Amino acid sequence: MNTPSSVPPVFGRIITAMVTPFNGEGALDLATAARLADHLVNTGSDGVLVCGTTGESPTLSWREQDELLREVKTAVGTRAMVLAGTGSNCTEEAVAASRRAAALGADGALLVVPYYNKPPQAGLEAHFRAIADAVPDLPLMLYNIPSRTGCSLLPETVSRLLGCSNVRAFKAASGTVEEVTNLRAACGHSLAVYSGDDTLTLPMLSLGAVGVVSVISHLEGLRLRAMIQSHLAGEAAAALAHHDQLLPLMHALFLQPNPIPVKAALEQRGWSVGAPRLPLLAADASLKAHLHDLMQSLEAASTPAGQTLSP
Repeated sequence: MNTPSSVPPVFGRIITAMVTPFNGEGALDLATAARLADHLVNTGSDGVLVCGTTGESPTLSWREQDELLREVKTAVGTRAMVLAGTGSNCTEEAVAASRRAAALGADGALLVVPYYNKPPQAGLEAHFRAIADAVPDLPLMLYNIPSRTGCSLLPETVSRLLGCSNVRAFKAASGTVEEVTNLRAACGHSLAVYSGDDTLTLPMLSLGAVGVVSVISHLEGLRLRAMIQSHLAGEAAAALAHHDQLLPLMHALFLQPNPIPVKAALEQRGWSVGAPRLPLLAADASLKAHLHDLMQSLEAASTPAGQTLSP
């Protein structure tokens, strides 16, 4: 059974916006990144996004981002999609990063709305067209998150960008479910909309979204998949029960700026992913205790068959 809009999930249903592991000195830990990517694919993820916000892209060099993409793509192979965050508020940089991602074998790229310089809609359209034209064979997901970027990509602009054959998907992170309805009205069945907020995944699915770019899937990927599969099967009560079960942890993962909480939660699950780089900090003791209690509660609940809770 398809979603109400019958749009194919071009990158699958669950894409994990993967954290970037660092060692004790704060350097990139590629071995742990490869193991984590493999674990995510084995626990419900159809795709893995590297170098997004959760992956601390603002504090990664372009060289580090290329190394991370290469390592994760090697670890995952053809078992799942690997997307690279190649957006920038400099069009030239975003074009260059997208070209490198394509050359390194990425299955797609996530392009955030340019931040800080607050371009008008015509400037946003020209920015994304320049990238799409530079990598015509690389499927692209546009990413709207006005709380971080300072401006919003409007559905009418997205509709015009569908003239680029490789603009295939949209990550909706405006914090409102109306964004999905407005995108469907403007773009019809030509755009795969993904929730950019774990807490809004189920309501967005009911309005025509095809999946989620997720953070909680680091920890509860199979439970999240069970929620989506229940929805697709028309089992509304089961989907809602999964949503309710996951909601407290979904909220907790954003009590402090992402990825502070999810990195702390992964450490509690046995993953040595390191603290975030400055200017972010490691989670404080109260948040760690809260995360511990929530995860203990979930582990005590019924667990989907095959769930793996440790590396």
